[in-house]
Amino acid sequence: MPKNSKVVKRELDDEVIESVKDLLSNEDSADDAFKKSELIVDVQEEKDTDVGERSEVKDERPAWNSKLQYILAQVGFSVGLGNVWRFPYLCQKNGGGAYLLPYLILLLVIGIPLFFLELSVGQRIRRGSIGVWNYISPQLGGIGFASCVVCFFVALYYNVIIGWSLFYFSQSFQQPLPWDQCPLVKNASHTFVEPECEKSSATTYYWYREALNISSSISESGGLNWKMTICLLAAWVVVCLAMIKGIQSSGKIMYFSSLFPYVVLICFLIRALLLNGSVDGIRHMFTPELEIMLEPKVWREAAAQVFFALGLGFGGVIAFSSYNKRDNNCHFDAVLVSFINFFTSILATLVVFAVLGFKANVINEKCIAENSEMIIKLVKMGNISQDIIPHHINFSAITAEDYDLVYDIIQKVKEEEFPALHLNACRIEDELNKAVQGTGLAFIAFTEAMTHFPASPFWSVMFFLMLVNLGLGSMFGTIEGIITPVVDTFKVRKEILTVICCLLAFCIGLIFVQRSGNYFVTMFDDYSATLPLLIVVILENIAVSFVYGIDKFMEDLKDMLGFAPNRYYYYMWKYISPLMLLSLLIASIVNMGLSPPGYNAWMEDKASEKFLSYPTWGMVICISLMVLAILPVPVVFIIRRCNLIDDSSGNLASVTYKRGRVLKEPLNLEGDDASLIHGKISSELSSPNFGKNIYRKQSGSPTLDTAPNGRYGIGYLMADMPDMPESDL
Repeated sequence: MPKNSKVVKRELDDEVIESVKDLLSNEDSADDAFKKSELIVDVQEEKDTDVGERSEVKDERPAWNSKLQYILAQVGFSVGLGNVWRFPYLCQKNGGGAYLLPYLILLLVIGIPLFFLELSVGQRIRRGSIGVWNYISPQLGGIGFASCVVCFFVALYYNVIIGWSLFYFSQSFQQPLPWDQCPLVKNASHTFVEPECEKSSATTYYWYREALNISSSISESGGLNWKMTICLLAAWVVVCLAMIKGIQSSGKIMYFSSLFPYVVLICFLIRALLLNGSVDGIRHMFTPELEIMLEPKVWREAAAQVFFALGLGFGGVIAFSSYNKRDNNCHFDAVLVSFINFFTSILATLVVFAVLGFKANVINEKCIAENSEMIIKLVKMGNISQDIIPHHINFSAITAEDYDLVYDIIQKVKEEEFPALHLNACRIEDELNKAVQGTGLAFIAFTEAMTHFPASPFWSVMFFLMLVNLGLGSMFGTIEGIITPVVDTFKVRKEILTVICCLLAFCIGLIFVQRSGNYFVTMFDDYSATLPLLIVVILENIAVSFVYGIDKFMEDLKDMLGFAPNRYYYYMWKYISPLMLLSLLIASIVNMGLSPPGYNAWMEDKASEKFLSYPTWGMVICISLMVLAILPVPVVFIIRRCNLIDDSSGNLASVTYKRGRVLKEPLNLEGDDASLIHGKISSELSSPNFGKNIYRKQSGSPTLDTAPNGRYGIGYLMADMPDMPESDL
């Protein structure tokens, strides 16, 4: 081989980037010129200074400090506020213990296989969502961009909930708690209880009036709520500081933010079990109503909960797994994290219903006391005969069982006149059947229960600190789903991008801290994520199973994991999961069409909620949120299908890896006559797709890595390509 490297370069195939080890496996031992030529040597011990003068090594791709840190990050992302306030609500609403069976079945059919799928592609290709789907199919590259858009929409309002939790956390250091009693209003003549609070409750009044200072409709802005604005700013500052160094900073915080909620939940469970009535709540929770389990709505809601509980489609799962080693057992991770998520939901449900059982018992005792006094008055007035009251009944210390007996007797004797007596049944089951979900569970029901706890400020501080940590864990994954793919694709500095992203999100998020902001939170929660995420995950499944090929993907997994995954996943990915996801998508569209679009507005004069329809501009926003979230998919497809933009720039898909490091391509190649191999400049690189022979593996070196990026890169996808003929050299 001549020493003139320009001659050598003309003989090389422009479409092939060979690894040094592969070249060495074919070299002639007598060819001194080949040995003396300058190469980019791909070995673990190589230093950055060993790279050719014209090839500048960029920052190494960071990696998790430990497997525990990675697992905690995935758990922190998947375990969020929904485990505390949505899962218990759905469990109560859909048959109690009977709901757990559909949920568990769908976790095995949809949850674990799709979670494993995202972990696998992220770990194998070692890029964020944009890079992963660009690489698998450039025409489906819009999937990654859609994930980023959805992540941004969700981050906008999710951090508002963290801001609410921070506000309640800051107000919990008071004895008594500020939402313990209704405020008093003074006028010239006398003092009286605030009418709005008296009609509702102290905790409800504090939430709507003191915390949110809510307006009566979404059209009535009312200006910024300065208290919540400060809390939102604090929430974004915390997220920005935690994410500014990527996983190097957020990974360490995960030790606290992921583990602390479990400490609080266990403490709450122990404390709640010692309270009167907690067992009634748990018994009510797990009393199965098997007939409800047969309703299609139960399965639809269980599937949706499985889907969102694991964070599928957001890109956070892919982003976190992209920092793993190539041989990490991501199958074990998928099963472990999925079941940790499930058992966390069960633990949170036990805590919620133990507390709600105690709250229901307190309310029931108050109800019995008030109605017992009313019965005594009715007896004295002669409306009820003393003879029908059993002699053993002592109204000064009446039990729930005795009250039920008296109530049933009076109801039978005074059958026609009974409604006029205005007596209440006072049954714990009636209180527990009052379904409370979302913010109402955390900021109204739980806060009311904690006012009856001994040392209530301590438990309030612990509870809202737990909510903050649960929210931050999910926010880290959501922001990572935006930052990682953008950094991988456009090669911007992570610190600058993180600050810009958080600052922009805070500015847009000001619409959520108006007096009408709670209504916008409801709007974004209902319309910005549900359908777009379903479509994203369906396209992910199709891209891997049918575009890339499920058989080839299973071989890749075998090569990566060191063992062949169970054929169960083959059938799930190819047949069952796509059908289940399409069914869920159709059911969600039908349900959205049948449900009138609107929100529950707080009416100050009635001190209760009233359902209102969105105005015309509100409907435009709802539709725009869904369209904008999914718009990148068809736009990128059309652009690349019709070649409307020259995709050879490398901006969206092209990248060169070297043992986990991104290489900056040389800007000037002509002056470097000593280099044997030169990478193309970015303008010459083509989009990575499976039709191009990007990497090839030599049969003479079966134990060596398949690409210059070694075990960490994307070259594995070309491992089964035919050997390169010697004529190519």
